[in-house]
Amino acid sequence: MARPSGAEKKARALDAAQKLEATFLAEMLKSTGLGAQKNSLSGEQTEDHFASFHRQAIADQMVKSGGIGLTEAFYRAMMEAQNDGE
Repeated sequence: MARPSGAEKKARALDAAQKLEATFLAEMLKSTGLGAQKNSLSGEQTEDHFASFHRQAIADQMVKSGGIGLTEAFYRAMMEAQNDGE
């Protein structure tokens, strides 16, 4: 199997950094109560799953719009770790 090129490594690291920031943002949104249902007539477990998908979609869009700057920090850290390993 061929080793990934430098450009491929950078693209993979950037993708991973973006996913990491989006996951972090989704957890932050969860802690704010976004999507929480307080209705006793609702299907609580099902709504929790959909709320999770909704929070993740919002977080993904936030990252696509520039996020809060974590992607760049995560990317730099990944590239430094990768360079240290070579």
